[in-house]
Amino acid sequence: MQRFFPFLDWGSKYQKGFFAKDLVAGLTVGIVLIPQGMAYAMIAGLPPVYGLYASLFPLVVYLFLGTSRELAIGPVAMDSLLVAAGLGALALTDVESYIAMAIFLAFLVGAIQVLLGLFRMGFLVNFLSKPVISGFTSGAAFIIVFSQLHHLLGVDIEKSNKFHQLIINAFGEIHQTNGYDLAIGIVGILIIVLIKKLNKKIPSILLVVVLGVLAVYFLDLQSYGVRIVGEIPMGLPEFQIPDITFKNSMDLWPIALALALIGYLEAISIGKSIEEKKDKETIDANQELVALGTSNIVGSFFQSYPVTASFSRSAINYEIGAKSNISALFSVIMVVFTLLFLTPLFYYLPNAILASIIMVSVIGLVDFEYPKTLWKFRKDEFVVLICTFLITLFIGIKEGILIGILFSLLLMVYRTSKPHFAILAKIRGSDYYKNVERFGEEIENRDDLLILRFDAQLYFGNKNYFKAHLLKQVNAKGDKLKGVILNAEAINYIDSTAANMLISVINDLHGRNLQFYIAGAIGPTRDIIFSGGIIDVLRKDFLFAKTKEAVAYFDTPGVVPDFRKKIAHQSTDYRN
Repeated sequence: MQRFFPFLDWGSKYQKGFFAKDLVAGLTVGIVLIPQGMAYAMIAGLPPVYGLYASLFPLVVYLFLGTSRELAIGPVAMDSLLVAAGLGALALTDVESYIAMAIFLAFLVGAIQVLLGLFRMGFLVNFLSKPVISGFTSGAAFIIVFSQLHHLLGVDIEKSNKFHQLIINAFGEIHQTNGYDLAIGIVGILIIVLIKKLNKKIPSILLVVVLGVLAVYFLDLQSYGVRIVGEIPMGLPEFQIPDITFKNSMDLWPIALALALIGYLEAISIGKSIEEKKDKETIDANQELVALGTSNIVGSFFQSYPVTASFSRSAINYEIGAKSNISALFSVIMVVFTLLFLTPLFYYLPNAILASIIMVSVIGLVDFEYPKTLWKFRKDEFVVLICTFLITLFIGIKEGILIGILFSLLLMVYRTSKPHFAILAKIRGSDYYKNVERFGEEIENRDDLLILRFDAQLYFGNKNYFKAHLLKQVNAKGDKLKGVILNAEAINYIDSTAANMLISVINDLHGRNLQFYIAGAIGPTRDIIFSGGIIDVLRKDFLFAKTKEAVAYFDTPGVVPDFRKKIAHQSTDYRN
């Protein structure tokens, strides 16, 4: 039961001394969550109150099912933008339909995450490589920032999920800028940035919210055209079954799948980074999928849109010293109290203040250092990052992440199709056989023996490369060559196509009166050598545990000691 309900484990170990830390952490996160949730709902194209709805039941569900002690679940900027991008493509005609689809999207995202978790498919997130995530996140961050220009400028600007279109639309309306909105937004940005530099413990977001409300109320800035949040419905969200239809599922499944994977990746990456600081591991990857998925499903029945872990709020939770998921309960209590009693206080909150909160929060998602590192050491991955970044900016959010994954997979296939191939030789005065290109004059060259190392699995995608490279080196040695040794230490798999190629190559070399040896093959590879028929043409006496043993046998053919045979020939294959 503890596997499916982790709270049974940490709950039984809960100590009285934890309560104070959880209380302070939960209340502090709640102070940040309320204005952030409202701001992020605006990114998603929803009324601000839906950010508060998304900060209730999902948090409670994760409290019981989540395996991280510090993750702060709720609305986040990235998922909010993806919601806006996905629903914007549907051309929904009215606000009610848009809200209904956002709520159903949460249900669909949750269902996908739960299924992935139950079938232990958490490994799928590995296909989202860091260059893809960095490029996508940075591109999306720019779109989020510039999507807030209409609030910052106080004008109506046509929405778009393309960066260049946002700029064009903004310039078309910039002459109508409301100076008061612009001033409020810039002051809000400056206050948040300055306070964060001075003391991160000061709740800068709450401060600008309070100052913004007081300024509008006492200076009557609304009469000067300053746009405000307006009336926020009081009370808790009602139970409501999402609009679950086959048509809606077909319309939303691509964006739902992207949200499910990206939301999971955000949660796992944040949770793992915090665990590294604590030097204590509690996160179960597949259980996290179930926890996040269930949180989204239950939330959708109470008018929540998709949620995941927040980096900023999780960091606050960790820094203050939250000891358990109980801290989330105090955040929820703050949101409940706000919905029941405090929503009238947000009536005069300027939209420009929410825009300033979003801009400062999101600009931190842009990573400038990682691309510099890739440019220096991994130019192929740098290309993947830049392509993902540009496609996200100028073509679309969904296209950016999907094409980025495709580029990443193509790069992986390219690398495995042309892996590293090294020619080895003995270093003078030692038993080490190393790459001749790295050790130069320190190695002993031999014209009668060729030793190669192939640093990848052998499969249909690189078999021709392997064969061509091996035969090229054989031909380069000329008539003096008598034997070829394949160092197979790095070959962890040989598929059937490559096995047939290897059999053909061995027969070809035997036809040239050349002996062929395999050295250093690990257990799984030895199994394939026996089961794939390679051993039938190679013969057992030419399979060795170490390269130096193969060289010694080549120099002085004879009987191999029994203990070496046992190690080199060990296999699970029935013919062994």
